[in-house]
Amino acid sequence: MRKLSELAGMPLKWVQPSTVKKHYELRAGDEPVATLQFRSLFGSYAIGASAEGRWTFKRVGFWQTRATVRTAGSETEIASFRNGTWSSGGTLTLADGRELLATTNFWKSKMVFQDEQQAQLIQFENHGVLRLSSIVEIRPKAVNMPELPWIVMLGWYLCIKMSEDSTGAAAGAAAAGS
Repeated sequence: MRKLSELAGMPLKWVQPSTVKKHYELRAGDEPVATLQFRSLFGSYAIGASAEGRWTFKRVGFWQTRATVRTAGSETEIASFRNGTWSSGGTLTLADGRELLATTNFWKSKMVFQDEQQAQLIQFENHGVLRLSSIVEIRPKAVNMPELPWIVMLGWYLCIKMSEDSTGAAAGAAAAGS
């Protein structure tokens, strides 16, 4: 696999090869360059892998959820993402205290990570319901970030969880109206 930092400016796409598995691949053309695999269909624990390493992602909490990021095999958090309760997006806090802002549009079909100066770093444009996919754009300012590989995976993880939350809320509203 090629390193994600080598793929800035190239067309990248997260795809779900099978609708019956929560397994996703980030592809540069036909070449897989990263994966995200959920442990189960209904859980929040996932493992991401690329040429740069392996990381785990897990959503914790009930009222105020956050997603944790750890290097695979470690119990030490290297980052934490907290949803914006009353706004779209949220905040990614890195272990060194830096914060990146994630913004989403109203439909949550687009998510962008920005640095403290609001420069865009990574953008996700999501498609599909049953078989999710996302066009990913790595902006030049993100290329030298050591966190780039796992942020690309975390962003997709968050997009998947937002889609599941939206689908669940719509199903609940439909059931309540019956």
